[in-house]
Amino acid sequence: MGRESGRGIGRRTVLQGSAAASAALAVPTVASAAASAASGAPAQALSGRPSAQWGVQVGDVTTSSGLVWVRSDRPARMIVETSATESFARARRWHGPLVGPGTDFTGRTALHGLPAGSQVHYRVLLADPEDPRRTSEPVHGTFRTVPERRKGVRFVWSGDLAGQGWGINPDHGGYRVFEEMRRREPDFFLCSGDNIYADGPLAETVKLPDGSTWRNLIAPEKTKVAETLDEYRGNFRYNLLDPALRRFHAEVPTITQWDDHEVLNNWYPGEILVDDRYTEKNVDVLAARARQAFAEYFPISTLRPDASGRVYRVQHQGPLLDVFVLDCRTYRDANSPGRQPEDTQGILGAEQLRWLKRELSRSRAVWKVIACDMPLGLVVPDGKSDFDAVAQGDPGAPLGRELQLAELLRHIKHRKITGTVWLTADVHYTSAQHYDPSRAAFKDFAPFWEFVSGPLNAGAFPAVGLDGTFGPEQPFVKAPTVANVSPAEGFQFYGEVDIDGDSAEMTVRLREDGGKVLFTKVLRPGLVGQ
Repeated sequence: MGRESGRGIGRRTVLQGSAAASAALAVPTVASAAASAASGAPAQALSGRPSAQWGVQVGDVTTSSGLVWVRSDRPARMIVETSATESFARARRWHGPLVGPGTDFTGRTALHGLPAGSQVHYRVLLADPEDPRRTSEPVHGTFRTVPERRKGVRFVWSGDLAGQGWGINPDHGGYRVFEEMRRREPDFFLCSGDNIYADGPLAETVKLPDGSTWRNLIAPEKTKVAETLDEYRGNFRYNLLDPALRRFHAEVPTITQWDDHEVLNNWYPGEILVDDRYTEKNVDVLAARARQAFAEYFPISTLRPDASGRVYRVQHQGPLLDVFVLDCRTYRDANSPGRQPEDTQGILGAEQLRWLKRELSRSRAVWKVIACDMPLGLVVPDGKSDFDAVAQGDPGAPLGRELQLAELLRHIKHRKITGTVWLTADVHYTSAQHYDPSRAAFKDFAPFWEFVSGPLNAGAFPAVGLDGTFGPEQPFVKAPTVANVSPAEGFQFYGEVDIDGDSAEMTVRLREDGGKVLFTKVLRPGLVGQ
């Protein structure tokens, strides 16, 4: 298949021996989380050495670099050591930032000058700023840098974590789908948004239809909707209570985007809430706090902990793949019935659209994955008359946000940009859509595929309708027939993409929790209308 044999050996062994002990540290207790909420600082006793119980993450991996993340239990200096081997012989040391309360004790360290296409072993230590000899136990991780030459690529994607009242349930194996994805040995994980449900409080127990009980781990920040910066931070910390997720992060780099539930359901800039659960009604204020917490808890170089920068970016994954990460929240216009004949703002905003058109035109990768946090032709309602995504149910000529999509698709066709594939989540089921101008009201575009996955650990929902404006056909969908089906009842999904290093064929598989393949599509490079 054009993939290196034995490429996953380092990943399989990183959690063995001493690495396993440090990468799978004991889960921070709920009591610790409660004390953290009360004090605004981590709750572990400040005697002894610093501790990094929340694990490690890596993002922004390139041919020669990566960005390492950690969280401390107190002020500490972040130190990263890298090596080509697990023995850490001839280790290279990187001195990172002094982490403190200004970033919720999170820190990131950029690694540069790494060999391309190579396994990198790393360990993070936290040093007492008053006595550098007092360091934490090392937390180990590993990742593979992007190859310069043409080699196979495998990645997984999904979204929607801890939503609709379904949090970490140890009886269910916690976020067990991450263990399944880890075993697939992907080069990276693309999270299509809804990393948290800041607007979704959790109860300790929930009765299931069969009479059994779902039991959630509870942290104080998950007992109400998030409004303050610390409450948003606590939602991100909550997910890291799960050992399967921490093991996954230790082995699999992430490409992360956000959607609505990092702030609140179906939000848009300028919105004023009419929701009695919130004392802060200005969504722009809430979004700024959520954005800062999001920036603190993921290794994304285009975002900084002071909440500046942007979520949208392109991640180059070698000659075969570029990933274009979109932000369909920050720059959109207000949700509406979507029937306006002019709409320059759309769902991306004018500046992001210009960026996307420019970067797609520049890309020389065989495949251009457009990671969109919302689907294109699926009708996603917001209340009785408004719509949250692009489509609004009118199968005729483009109106509202569809005008911006039409402009982008026209650009892709006229610039002869091949290999575009759209990946998304959001709707809490899995499906495949093929868009073709022969079936469409708007015809000035080249056919393409869109694949939907998720949720990872959230409520599953029935399928929504298709909008005929861009001619979608749905050869596959799996969704429940009732709303908010729990993870205990199934309907938890992720997608997997394999690009063959020899033929450059892309194979997309839609999988469910447990690994079963539900749908497979093989796409050939350079072809239009397949």
